[in-house]
Amino acid sequence: MRIVIKVGTSTLAHSTGLLNIKRVEQMCKVISDLKNAGNEIVLVSSGAIGMGLGKIGLTEKPQDIPTKQAAAAIGQCELMYTYDKMFSEHNHTVAQILLTGAFVAIEDYGKNLNNTLFRLLELGVIPIVNENDTVTTDEIVIGDNDTLGATVANEVKADLLIILSDIDGLYTGDPNKDNNAKLIEVVPKITSEIEALAGNEGSSLGTGGMITKIKAAKAVTEKGIDMIIANGKNPDILYDIVEGKGTYTRFLGMK
Repeated sequence: MRIVIKVGTSTLAHSTGLLNIKRVEQMCKVISDLKNAGNEIVLVSSGAIGMGLGKIGLTEKPQDIPTKQAAAAIGQCELMYTYDKMFSEHNHTVAQILLTGAFVAIEDYGKNLNNTLFRLLELGVIPIVNENDTVTTDEIVIGDNDTLGATVANEVKADLLIILSDIDGLYTGDPNKDNNAKLIEVVPKITSEIEALAGNEGSSLGTGGMITKIKAAKAVTEKGIDMIIANGKNPDILYDIVEGKGTYTRFLGMK
């Protein structure tokens, strides 16, 4: 399968913003194993701003653009160093692709992105995609990496988009407040009722929430691609997803 995996800041980092070493090591190991089994993997990774803030001792995401950009510049180095080191331990090569909303919107640039991604996959490389937070402004921002994950999945004509977050999937209510909330395991079609279940709150270090995930699901399922929301606290969930078992929400692509 060709799989796009989007991993959020809450999965990559502790609440301090510093790297969750054990979890990231396991995630890289599992992804490497899935690739060894013949799957093509594109990783869409959040975490640059969060890791940058952790390195300079800030615990909350700043509101001003210059500080966000500075944190991203610091954190992106750390993030790619970590991925390069950990994937190299399993004999896999990674490549960094940083995008802005303006880049994605321009047709010729979109073709170049498409060509680059496909060539990297042909070469057996794991592309690691993130928004270029060091230069983005409100006018050119993509906004969140759930949207970016959907964009990349559509570009590479993926079989599956997996969004790893800090929640098991889509619930009938807020599981943190409603003890009767139940996990919705399969969403055949994104209806207005499904959209109404989405909130708008993300973590203090990340961007987005369930609402951005529903929008991402809508974008990819319209292109016939399945999407899964799963909890990234145990990266072994990726094995379960590929094998068709486990606890998560699957949005079915329109066939």
